[in-house]
Amino acid sequence: MSDLRLFTPLTLGDLSLNNRIVMAPMTRNRASVDHIPTEHMALYYAQRASAGLMITEGTSPSINGEGYARIPGIWNEEQILGWRKVTEAVHDRGGKIFVQLMHTGRISHRLNMHEGALIVAPSEVRAKGNMRTDQEGVQAHPVPYAMTEGEVHDAVLEFVQAATNAITAGFDGVELHAANGYLIEQFIRPTTNQRTDAYGGTTEKYAHFALEVARQVAEAIGKDRVGIRLSPYGEMNDMPYQPEFDEIYRYLADQLGEYVTYIHLINASEEEGYTALRQYVRQVFPGTLILNRSYTKERAEEDLQSGAADLISFGTPFIANPDLPERFKQEAPLAEGDPSTFYSPGEKGYTDYPKLDEE
Repeated sequence: MSDLRLFTPLTLGDLSLNNRIVMAPMTRNRASVDHIPTEHMALYYAQRASAGLMITEGTSPSINGEGYARIPGIWNEEQILGWRKVTEAVHDRGGKIFVQLMHTGRISHRLNMHEGALIVAPSEVRAKGNMRTDQEGVQAHPVPYAMTEGEVHDAVLEFVQAATNAITAGFDGVELHAANGYLIEQFIRPTTNQRTDAYGGTTEKYAHFALEVARQVAEAIGKDRVGIRLSPYGEMNDMPYQPEFDEIYRYLADQLGEYVTYIHLINASEEEGYTALRQYVRQVFPGTLILNRSYTKERAEEDLQSGAADLISFGTPFIANPDLPERFKQEAPLAEGDPSTFYSPGEKGYTDYPKLDEE
């Protein structure tokens, strides 16, 4: 099975990846209540370092972006030191790791945030649905505070500082989370962006924030260390799809090659429109394309062989199979994770899944 394209190396920027299997970012809520990475997190990522590339769970660039309980941040010294333990553990096992920078924007609740933090968004559009808190259980999403232009500029700088902090912490690069209904995507989509200034109202302006973050982060740490995740047809976090969004995503694809080394595309639909958009991204974007969509090993190999993607990311299978690439090689059965422990604190359902040679 080692002759599969999944197991061939790839050069990503200045990194040499051992295989084309990417561990997708997955929120696991194992940081401290102060959003500091823990020793358990270092072990968790080290156990999974055989992936060609690992992308961490969403990590907040600032106190305003920490919308979920116990997600990590990377804006202060304690967090940087906590992440350094993670990167050292991964690198000791030969792994490569990017941190995903995720500002939650309106998908937040004050009970999950530091005192003084603001729930911000492009516009005062409240998300349907609820947010879980440790203190008071499930709570409705609040109405967010609409950012001023000055505050939008500040948010860009927070991403830049977080990216710089990531390199200090030993990461090989950063992924900008512009998918799944979080802040960057809230600017991209007209449903959540009702602005009429430089950041909304036209295709170019809807894309402005995402491109400005990408540009300034690339200038700070180098284009080869920057990727971005997009979900053009995704509807997570009350982000209903509309066909007119395609023009914005096509414009982003046209521009992003100047600032990022890869696009990580959530392949959320088999609809004809999405297929055409994915093919357009493949055609115009000169960098590496990562696809993600509940892949099996067989479908992943098909998309690599056809040239649809350069890398394939796997999410949930990595939870219960820390040695997923080896299981693929040996055609071994995959273990099933326990969903009740996906977001709970502690090592149960986190670092206690065995590798093949430990079963």
